[in-house]
Amino acid sequence: VQLQAFGGGLVQAGGSLRLSCETSGIIFSLYKMSWYRQAPGKQRELVAFITSGGTPKYADSLKGRFTISRDNTKNTVFLQMNSLKPEDTAVYYCNANWRSHYWGQGTELTVSS
Repeated sequence: VQLQAFGGGLVQAGGSLRLSCETSGIIFSLYKMSWYRQAPGKQRELVAFITSGGTPKYADSLKGRFTISRDNTKNTVFLQMNSLKPEDTAVYYCNANWRSHYWGQGTELTVSS
């Protein structure tokens, strides 16, 4: 099983970025897919998840700025991030959950003020 997250980088405050997480080795359509993030010195926190049926759910603090989506034909989950803030700086991880949990390696986002 592999989950490969990419798309992070350096962006100015107010900018946008889209993260992708490509998966292999799982029946992607069965899995709830999530994005987590971990800022320096902080615990990992849930950003958003999308159910196998395509229903999204977001952390309350991120509603309206982030959008999670999935493409079952490409075994990929996305996170569109808009109006980025310096406090969004973190390593972003994707997670697949259905009977087992699998984690990607993380992709780093830095938002400069």
